[in-house]
Formats: sequence, C-alpha cells, structure tokens
Amino acid sequence: MFSVFYKLSWFFKEQWVRYSVAITALIIVSFIDLLPPKLVGMAIDAIQYNELTAERLMQYIVVFIGLIVISYGIMFLWDYHLFGGSLLLERKMRSKLMSHFMKMSPRFFSHNRTGDLMARATNDLKAIMMTAGFGILTLVDSTIFMSFIILMMGFTISWPLTLAALIPMPLMAIIVHQYGKIIHTRFTAAQSAFSELNNYTLEAIRGVRVTRAFVQEQQDFERFSDRTETVFQKNKSVANMEAFFEPTIKILVGISYTIGLGYGAMMVIDNRISLGDLVTFNVYLGMLIWPMFAIGELINVMQRGNASIDRVDHVFAQQADVTDPVIPKKIEIPEVIHFEQVDFTYPDVTGKQLAGLNVTIQRGETIGIVGKTGSGKTTFFKQLLREYAPPQGNLTINQIPIASFSLDTTRSWIGYVPQEHVLFSKTVKENLTFGCGSKSNQEIDRILESACLKADMEALPEGLQTLVGESGVTLSGGQKQRVSLARALLMDPEILILDDSLSAVDGKTEANIITHLKRERKGKTTMIAAHRLSAVKHADQIIVLDEGRIVESGRHEELMKQAGWYKTQFSLQQMEGGEE
Repeated sequence: MFSVFYKLSWFFKEQWVRYSVAITALIIVSFIDLLPPKLVGMAIDAIQYNELTAERLMQYIVVFIGLIVISYGIMFLWDYHLFGGSLLLERKMRSKLMSHFMKMSPRFFSHNRTGDLMARATNDLKAIMMTAGFGILTLVDSTIFMSFIILMMGFTISWPLTLAALIPMPLMAIIVHQYGKIIHTRFTAAQSAFSELNNYTLEAIRGVRVTRAFVQEQQDFERFSDRTETVFQKNKSVANMEAFFEPTIKILVGISYTIGLGYGAMMVIDNRISLGDLVTFNVYLGMLIWPMFAIGELINVMQRGNASIDRVDHVFAQQADVTDPVIPKKIEIPEVIHFEQVDFTYPDVTGKQLAGLNVTIQRGETIGIVGKTGSGKTTFFKQLLREYAPPQGNLTINQIPIASFSLDTTRSWIGYVPQEHVLFSKTVKENLTFGCGSKSNQEIDRILESACLKADMEALPEGLQTLVGESGVTLSGGQKQRVSLARALLMDPEILILDDSLSAVDGKTEANIITHLKRERKGKTTMIAAHRLSAVKHADQIIVLDEGRIVESGRHEELMKQAGWYKTQFSLQQMEGGEE
C-alpha cells in the first residue's frame, strides 16, 4: 500500500523543505491539541476539591486561548505547505505528461486511445494529488497524532485503562487492510470504465455529423447510456466498499468508549484516578475518533493513488520510437536529400510499405509523388518527418544520415500540410500564425492570395478574427485545406510537403495555387502528393509509386512518352475534365 510514497519519492526529495515544514508543523499542532483536554481535567479536579480560585481560572482561560491562537497559526503553516505541495505535484505531472505526449510517435497513439489518455491526465492525476496532500495528513494523524494521544492517556492517566480501551484496535487494522485491497481492485476497474466512457464520448462528438446522417441518434444515446451505467455501477461498487469504513470504525470506537467509561468509572470509585482524569480520558477517546477514521481514509487514498500512479507510470514507461542522437549533427541548409535502397515497414505490420527506393532531391526542386491509393505516398513523406524509427537503407541529408540530426532540426526545415487538416478552436489568424509566431498583415495578405483564400476570408463575418469552431467546423473542406496550406507557406520552410492537400479545391483554384507556389517557393524544395495529376504536371521530377516501389519517374513530358500508369491516368483525367 505505501509503495505509492516510494513511487513519488522523486517529488518528496525535490520538495523536502516544503514537506519537512508541513510535517513538523503537523506534529507540533498534534502535541498542542493534547493540552486543552488536560487543562479541562485540571479545572474539574480543582472544582471537585474546592481549589479553583478566580486567579487560577483566569490562568486556565488565558493558556487555553493562547494554545488555540498558536494552534491556528501553525495549522495555517502546515495547510499551506502540504496542500500547496500536492497542487505543485499535479502541475508537474500534468506538464510532464503533456511533454511526454508531444514526444511520442504515432505508434503510441495507435496503442492508446485518446479518451484513456484524457482520463489519466485528469482523474488519475487528481488521485495522485490527493495522495501527496490529504494522504500525508492522514498518515501523520493516524500514526503520530494517535501515538501522542495514547501516550498522553497512558502516562498522565492510566496505562491499564488505556490498554483496555484500545482492545478493538488490532481488529480494526485487520478489517481496514482487507477493505483496502478490495477498494484497490474496484477503483482500478472504475478508472478503466471511465476511460472507456471518455473515449466513446470523444468519438461521439467528433462523429456527430455521421451519426445524424445515418439517423443513429437513438442508438448512439442507448450505447452512451450503457457505458454511463457501467461507470456508475463500478464507481458505486467503490463507494459501497468505502461506506463500510465509517460504520466499522464507529462500532469499534463505540466499544472503546464503553470500555473506557465502564472501567474508568470503576477506577474513579476505587480512587485510582480522579474525576478530572476520567473526563480528560474520555475527551482523548473522542479525539481518537479522527485518527481511527484517518486510518480508513489513509487506506482509501493510498489505494486510489497507487492504482492511479500505476496507470500514469504505464504511459511514462512507453518510449518514443524516434529519439535525438547523443551528439546531433548540424547543417545550415538541406541541399540534397538522398534515398538509397530505402525499405520501410510499419510496426506490427507484415510486408514492406516502401521497397528499394532510390531518389535524389536537390534544393529548389519540385517533386511530385503520385500513384494509386495505398501506394506509399504518405509513407514516403513520413520518412522525412521522422514519425517512425529510421528505415532500412540510407536516407541522408547533405550526405549525413537523417538519424544524426535532432528531431527539432529536421522538423524545423519542414512545412507539412497533411491529408487530415487540423485546425484549432481559435481565430483564423491564430490558426494561420500557429507555426511561425506574429506576422504582419501584409505578409498574411500575400500568403492568402497565394492560397486563393483572400476572398473567402473577406466573406467571413469578422474576417481573420472569425472563430473557426471545433476542428474548423465553420469552414468548408476546401477552406480548411487552404488555411492549412497558408499556415505552412507563412512558415516559409526549406522543405514544403503537400500530402494530397489540393483534393478539395476545383481545378481552376488548384491551377492558381500552383502558379503562386512556383513564385513563392522559388529556390526551395517542394514535394507534392496528389491524385489529380495536374497538381504535379509542373514538377521537376515526378515519382510514380506502386505498392511502395518506384515504377516510373521523370518529368511530365518524359512520362507521357511512356505507355505507363501515369500517361493512362493523365489521359483519363483530361477526358473527365480533371484539368482546367
């Protein structure tokens, strides 16, 4: 159970001053809180024996008030440091988790669903925060504070009475331990169910248009209700188990009270303790209720924290497929990109997705990548984006293996416009300047012209300040594509990769964009993957892929002279009006 503290030892070592102050203050408060009951007992004895004077009563009152004031001040001290530390842990772990997500490769996200990751970044971190705050409080109160009370009862009143009143304690420890094991199992299951619900909710929101189009609202609601009921039942089972704590402890505390009152009264009659001692003893027994409850809360919090930190550590244990070299190479500009006998296979997949690629790309060239669906165009680009471990063969930049550069270096050269266009729930302008910081209005207008987007932006209610909504829901597919293209152009990257990024625009708009691209990208490398061959007709080099292999390559004129796939497809598209 207490292994959770070992797992968090790195944080406690880092914040040892904060936690030392908090725990020391807790111990001091625990001792101070034991003095007022003793004063009450002394006052009762003084009344019983007619020894209480006005002066003595005033002394008791002044000391009593002084202890309350001192206790209040020290309580603020431990509260501030202890719970401030737990919030700091949550912030650190959330930042660490987000940083870990940013470093991970696509393989990680294919093995971990988004809803599950969200659950670990919210509910599980909250449970860990409780461990570092409330968990420490219950640990101190259930051990040190309880020990202080027992020692005070034994040394200042009567050890026989104290030991008799504590007879139920070992039984309580055994029962609480069994409760804790069951809670750990049930809480882990409840968190997994919550992850499932999170994931389903996310998918339902993203796919709401498809759900409506297929008139599946009722069925979707029923499926959601089933998952909600599962989460409810699993959390209810945790709550049911937790509900046993309080009655169990109350019964055991009641037994202690019975023993204390019965045996204590006999000792008063036998003059072995005074009436004031019996009152003080019963006050101490009442004070023992919280430490006894604290044992139950401690078990509960520890088991929850242990289950949650195991789930979070499982995420941290997964390493990225691609990491930076120990001593990265540095170059100013990528002049030559060379693929030599490059083979690539996706993790957990059989068969090669790229096989025997030999391509040389000079700076300033425009490269067209074409082929049937699933021929390997996007996979080709992913080798430069370094989303997966380096491929077999040699992939070099300026004759240096690409794996010798840091990830930040290679990715800083590249502006990437993927097939699935990702827009954030911000304004159009914030989306445009996402990768390049602030830009002047003149620069933005020029790029909007290049992406044939200026008229569309002027038609929006608030122009560039228009909020695009969740994932750009207020924009059409073609507008989203062109916003993504303009965002990449504003970066002015050394290498621009367009992965079928003009599929949602008409032929005339595509021709205008290509014309602007030629001007904007002069002297820099551009790679274009497309199904509409008019998008790559102007390229310096066109590569035709089929099942990950290069089956044709050359300029447009050269490929038209060959009786291959390119000529056949281009002719078909011409007849269908694919080019304007």
